Amino acid sequence: MIDKTLNVIVKPVLKFLGVHSPFIVGVIVNIALIMGASKLLDAFEIKLVNRLKERNSDSPLLNLMPVLTKIAKGLVVFLLLAGFLQSFGYNVSSLIAGFGITGLAVGFAAKEAIGNIFGSVGLLGDKVYKIGDYIKFGEYEGYVEKINLRSTSIRTLDNFIVNVPNNTIANQAITNVSQATKRRIDINVSIEYGTPNEKIDRAVEILREIAHDNENITGDGIFTAVEELADSAIIVRLFSYTPEISWFSYKKIKGEVLKEIIRRYRAEGIEFAFPSTSVYIEKTGK
Repeated sequence: MIDKTLNVIVKPVLKFLGVHSPFIVGVIVNIALIMGASKLLDAFEIKLVNRLKERNSDSPLLNLMPVLTKIAKGLVVFLLLAGFLQSFGYNVSSLIAGFGITGLAVGFAAKEAIGNIFGSVGLLGDKVYKIGDYIKFGEYEGYVEKINLRSTSIRTLDNFIVNVPNNTIANQAITNVSQATKRRIDINVSIEYGTPNEKIDRAVEILREIAHDNENITGDGIFTAVEELADSAIIVRLFSYTPEISWFSYKKIKGEVLKEIIRRYRAEGIEFAFPSTSVYIEKTGK
């Protein structure tokens, strides 16, 4: 009984293996070749990236390498499969033509995905930003954490991760704050209309003194003046720059300047204005 069962199962299996063994061996060999080629490409990428960093840390190829490596892996897989099928008598030319027609149809269906790939290549090639940069575009701003073929991962100031399609980013104006050499500190202060002339002059002088005394503010870009006569206040303005690019450092410096303005104005009796409305009632005789 057992022999009969074995004959029913084993004989067809052995027959199948005998007939299709070249194909099965070919599949195994191609899988091994694909895995080996993938490992070699990864090793080549690491070696090339290290060499590029030694020669020029700002080379655009550094950003393009992950994309180029993935494209190279795809080509290797295609060529190995094409050679494998050709060796078993399949007409690869017909298959390529068929893939071309299919690819055209898929291209229309996946145009967003293809657009994201070209968007990522454009962004990396133009060195618009790199991992670690602080960028602003549209309604988003934050630090770049990952740059993939399809999307870019942004860590916002709320510590959330936002994945934005590269095609979307590529079609927008992008502000790379990290590439700036300095950031602007622009502060308007409202003082009362009843402030004496000498105290108005002093209010402007205090802004200049605060900026000059702050070691985090560059001395060559300081501007102070009476800016505007608003509805309920006289506006004095401090315009300056800080070399601190980080968002957190920038906000800290600006906060220190504001606290010093409050302290100095209060010490010298310069009153801050607040929104108000004056109503005048005219008396008419009978």
